Amino acid sequence: MLPVIFFLSFAPRDLVKIQPRYVIRPSETHRVQIFSTKAAISFLEHKALIELQWRVLSSTSASSVNMYLIRRQPQTQQENGPSEREAKVCELRDALGPLSGRSLQYCSDSCLRRYLEARSWNVNKAKKMLEETLKWRATFKPEEIRWHEVAHEGVTGKISRANFHDRNGRTVLIMRPGMQTTKCTEDNVRYMVYLLENGILNLADGQEQMSWLIDFTGWSLSTNIPIKTSRDCINVLQNHYPQRLAIAFLYNPPRIFEAFWKAVRYFMDPITSKKVKFVYPKKKESLELMQSYFDIENLPSEFGGKTSLEYDHEEFSRLMVEDDVKTAKFWGSGEMSRHIADDHLAQVAPAPPPAPVPLAITAS
Repeated sequence: MLPVIFFLSFAPRDLVKIQPRYVIRPSETHRVQIFSTKAAISFLEHKALIELQWRVLSSTSASSVNMYLIRRQPQTQQENGPSEREAKVCELRDALGPLSGRSLQYCSDSCLRRYLEARSWNVNKAKKMLEETLKWRATFKPEEIRWHEVAHEGVTGKISRANFHDRNGRTVLIMRPGMQTTKCTEDNVRYMVYLLENGILNLADGQEQMSWLIDFTGWSLSTNIPIKTSRDCINVLQNHYPQRLAIAFLYNPPRIFEAFWKAVRYFMDPITSKKVKFVYPKKKESLELMQSYFDIENLPSEFGGKTSLEYDHEEFSRLMVEDDVKTAKFWGSGEMSRHIADDHLAQVAPAPPPAPVPLAITAS
């Protein structure tokens, strides 16, 4: 579901009205036209937006284009018990063949389970997906991104790791779409990947997933994530971080987001779409749902909790630099990476005064 959060973060300016039911019909120019069963809404003319919608559509079920009314049905998973699933893990490992270095380290049993689950325990499909991830990691090198390379993207606190966990001990990432100020696609993607890797690094033992809190305070069309950035984020999140989302709460979003979600959720797996929850301060039921996942004493006031949370970029930088050392150690990057991380720390912390130069002593 993570990709759709980015997909929702830019609503079409010419979207007039969305009715409860939709049909998708590809035109001769391969544009998507969205109609309700009662009244037509305006066409989505922006070319980049259309391309992104087709990307979302094609990544879920390309064959469903031939359907007049598109509503994806739950994928039929094999009824595998624990022993059968462990056999699938072994089968996938054998199918991957010999691995070495960081690829071997990345492909833990829990990793293989996530890719199998993402592909309904189909070994061949999981193998293809995982091999693409290994190629991507070999070139993008997410484990080598260091805070000093992306710190400028985090000045406003648009994405940060919370200093608390949910009730299940999961890492919590906080997104603030209203704080989006940068436009460089590459830097935005690298920053997102850095925070994902950092969140994974800080997962408790036995945990594979994270929780997301999205605060829409200050959001406007001017703070929209650029379309190309959203498209690239979708690719990374959907293809290389499967089954990492436990729950995502969209707190007090503009109504256009909820309406737009009703359209795009037809393209998503129902199990995944159920992980996204809209929460409104005046709706008791939605607040109670969020509080069932979070201790209200730890939850920031921006999300209806009792804790005051203000993003401190300098303090967050210190935390990230410390985690860079843990990252280098985890991935076996060697002492060179440790020294690099120490240099990054020096950029955040004030440098100590230089020691006095000792006087040279010459033998007589």
